[in-house]
Amino acid sequence: MFSKSNKKPQHEIELDQHELIENAQARIKQKKRLYYHFVIFLIGSVFMIVANKFLKYGEDYNWFIWGISFWSFLLLLHFINVYFVDPFLGKEWERKQREKLVAIQKKRINKIQLEVEKEYPEDIEPENNIN
Repeated sequence: MFSKSNKKPQHEIELDQHELIENAQARIKQKKRLYYHFVIFLIGSVFMIVANKFLKYGEDYNWFIWGISFWSFLLLLHFINVYFVDPFLGKEWERKQREKLVAIQKKRINKIQLEVEKEYPEDIEPENNIN
């Protein structure tokens, strides 16, 4: 009951929770933008069809098919980005890659430092001459 446990200090828990909340809010914002994009796509598609067929704008050619097809492609890219790319290549992936690269840089620095120490060994310890 009163034993020591491996609990994190309170401020670390709050920081973790804050980071989780920020990530959740960013994810919600992404999805919300995708839904807005979809609604605007539907309204725009209906407008293009009405303009072409009923308002007789460019009636000799069904141009709305190309407009809707292109816009559908953009909407599909947006969907793929939100639901497939971002979860795998999002903030967590960036953090892991950053940590991996920092570790590689530290190894290189340590290797260079060892080479320098081998090439220029310090035989005499620095003296603390205080006058």
